[in-house]
Amino acid sequence: GLHAGHLSLIQEARKRCDVVVASVFVNPAQFGPNEDFEKYPRTLGADLALLRQENVDIVFTPARDSMYSSSFRTYVDPEGFNDVPEGQCRPGFFRGVATIVAKLFNIVAPTHAFFGQKDAVQCVVIKRVIADLNFPIELHVLDTCREPSGLAMSTRNQYLTPQERQASAVIFAGLKQAADVFAAATAATVPASVLRATIEKVYKSEPRLQSIQYISIASKETMDELDDVSKYQGAIISVAVKVGQCRLIDNIVV
Repeated sequence: GLHAGHLSLIQEARKRCDVVVASVFVNPAQFGPNEDFEKYPRTLGADLALLRQENVDIVFTPARDSMYSSSFRTYVDPEGFNDVPEGQCRPGFFRGVATIVAKLFNIVAPTHAFFGQKDAVQCVVIKRVIADLNFPIELHVLDTCREPSGLAMSTRNQYLTPQERQASAVIFAGLKQAADVFAAATAATVPASVLRATIEKVYKSEPRLQSIQYISIASKETMDELDDVSKYQGAIISVAVKVGQCRLIDNIVV
């Protein structure tokens, strides 16, 4: 299910590139055994209509078997990313991301690639894949598109009830408050524990937010967890929470 966040990537690509290619593929290698692969929203007809409106030149919609045949054995597995909080929550996820992105890069042979900041670790993984496998591609990471409430746009937002969607505004509110605390600090470093506590306090004020899976305060380059955040280097603060049956992620760069 494409949304305005995806379309913003296409609009940026349209400005910079002569030919724009979009892929629509629900990648089975990115889903764990108990995740929502079967019920993940698939709206190809509506997606194609949106892509046509945006004057996309080519839409690549491969069948599952053409990307992962029964004899498929070759995965791209970036080291260390199973150990970051998002990787611990979703074992094998970043292997799935790196593999499909490498395959798409080989098939399409783009000169530029456009991804959204909402998937912060994914962007770091893709940057690593481009560098390590010598893809001649310039990566563009665009700001997260948000609903008026601040909720990050996501295909999975369709799972939320109206009340849950309203409650989910707290996710970005907590991140923004932590960013404000960081910006206001006068010391050369800010303890990660202070930023984490700021977010927890905001999230605990919303009873419909069922659980916090993690609050990660990590290096922008490696996604390694930080004990202290340097005012000079900054960090990516990212979270995963459950609202109702829906797992939502978001982040802010400080």
